[in-house]
Formats: sequence, C-alpha cells, structure tokens
Amino acid sequence: EVQLVESGGGLVQPGGSLRLSCAASGFTFSNYAMTWVRQAPGKGLEWVSAINGGGDSTSYADSVKGRFTISRDNAKCMLYLQMNSLKREDTAVYYCVRGWKFLEVWGQGTLVTVSS
Repeated sequence: EVQLVESGGGLVQPGGSLRLSCAASGFTFSNYAMTWVRQAPGKGLEWVSAINGGGDSTSYADSVKGRFTISRDNAKCMLYLQMNSLKREDTAVYYCVRGWKFLEVWGQGTLVTVSS
C-alpha cells in the first residue's frame, strides 16, 4: 500500500522555523518527484515546492522562495521541508504529495500555525 505520512507541524511564532517530514512507503521512492502543497484556513490549495527523484532539481512558489528548502533522503524514503522566517500567512495544513505535474498520492497533512 502506498503511504505518505507527514509530521513536524505545530505552533511557531512569526520569524521562527519548523521542519516538516514525510515518510513514504509502498513504492520506489527515488523513482518519483515529490511535492509539498498547502491549504490555508478557508482557502484553496497552494502548490509550495517540488523536488525531482534524484533530489538535484527543485522548484518553489514565489511566496516561499528564499525561506523554504525542500530536500529528500532516498535511502530513508523521507521528504523534508525546512521552513524559516515563517509568517502568519504560512499558516496552513501542509500535504506531502507524490508527483510533480500530476499529483497522484496525498498524505493526510500536518498543521502549521504561525502565531504569537
């Protein structure tokens, strides 16, 4: 069974940092690009960042560029999102998703709340 399980969300003050993790299982992780997507309260889905299977190509939404870093450890089947200089508008449920152009499999999400 293909599974994606996110962790690492929580409450953080503006300007703070968090690292999200996503544990993948049930497929050959290194064969797939991976994406982070978020959904703020009451808003639609927003694509955040993506990384190719080898980990040497990444892309970011303008809203997070320079603050967030996506990475992966193919040996551990893990995807990460390092989030620095967090802003209140980063508050959202963050989803780990298999794929890049086609988002095939979604995790359950982890909530990030940026508030003082």
